[in-house]
Amino acid sequence: MLCVSDHKDFFARRTVWVNGPVIVGAGPSGLAVGACLKEQGVPFVVLERADCIASLWQKRTYDRLKLHLPKQFCQLPKLPFPKDFPEYPTKNQFINYLESYAKKFEINPRFNECVQSAKYDETSGLWRVKTVSTSHSSGRNEVEYICRWLVVATGENAECVMPEIEGMSEFGGEIVHACHYKSGEDYRGKRVLVVGCGNSGMEVSLDLCNHNALPSMVVRSSVHVLPREFLGKSTFGLAAMMMKRFPLWLADKMLLIMAWLVLGNIEKYGLKRPAMGPLELKNAQGKTPVLDIGALEKIKSGDIKVVPGIKRFSYGGVELVNGQNIEVDAVVFATGYRSNVPSWLQDNEFFSKNGFPKAPFPNGWKGKAGLYAVGFTKRGLSGASFDAMRIAQDIGKAWKEETKQTKKTIACHRRCSSQF
Repeated sequence: MLCVSDHKDFFARRTVWVNGPVIVGAGPSGLAVGACLKEQGVPFVVLERADCIASLWQKRTYDRLKLHLPKQFCQLPKLPFPKDFPEYPTKNQFINYLESYAKKFEINPRFNECVQSAKYDETSGLWRVKTVSTSHSSGRNEVEYICRWLVVATGENAECVMPEIEGMSEFGGEIVHACHYKSGEDYRGKRVLVVGCGNSGMEVSLDLCNHNALPSMVVRSSVHVLPREFLGKSTFGLAAMMMKRFPLWLADKMLLIMAWLVLGNIEKYGLKRPAMGPLELKNAQGKTPVLDIGALEKIKSGDIKVVPGIKRFSYGGVELVNGQNIEVDAVVFATGYRSNVPSWLQDNEFFSKNGFPKAPFPNGWKGKAGLYAVGFTKRGLSGASFDAMRIAQDIGKAWKEETKQTKKTIACHRRCSSQF
């Protein structure tokens, strides 16, 4: 499967020849590609900087998290969720599903391997992927993987985005990113400012409320809030169905009417809707609408206060852009994540500076010289699964052609040598 040097000397251990693709990232996207490659009979290596699969889910999510979409839209290729799982699986149920997925398809990532650089070698026609071990027990161990294909599966959420705001160093209270937030239990009775009004910001605010904290949520721009369900049906499922049957503008119109019927006029609570419809905005800018699971009711009751943007921090408080000053004990930045691809992939053609493929969906899965990307569609797990299957089929086809040629060459050499 792998051509790996096992000699004891130092230099031999530095290079690993991979007889197939290297997949960078052992999240859902990387696992999906691995499973699809298994079906094609293609060997591969998965490199993961953390010490577990799906580290975002295992280490950087809050306790109350559930999948925002029904499970049928979130399952990976070749293995549906267990039938006894609820419509919206919990964080732990999803992690268990991913672990059973990796076990079923015998995907064994090389953990604690942080990719430092990946570069295509024009001379050899191979990728050179350099890693450093992040395991404390083994010390600093550098390895170079050499492969024919490289699959970038580090995803859209590799690094947290933490904005710099004037006076943060003077604040004195706790400031964390949502990736370090676990439960509102830690903030009981405290005044907490949640910066961001996406799905994470809304859910963190709701969780704080449920643990008797006093949350205020910063809403700096417009936001679409939709009910998670309409008449017992998933709003996401209804939207997907509408997009197949109606033009985008009409589907958006119908979604907004549904939202108004269920949620009422949210603008009077400080939540201004964008001029562009939710589906059009998602397609154009990748901005996901908020699927409400109870936060709006708390906003309407005043338990979650909506405030405008922050101008500056001060000791024990913040000044808002409208001139208002509020006292705050802690701050949670629900300001999202970003791709880290530009920091390690030496490629100027396929990926743009923001770490996403330049070509929009559905054409952002394949680059040149055996380079692929999965999990960058801004369409969640269903988008990642779609790309994973295409990548595996493409590599599988090339793999079978190349191995067939190799076998023919070997057979020819044997016949030729036997003639002499």
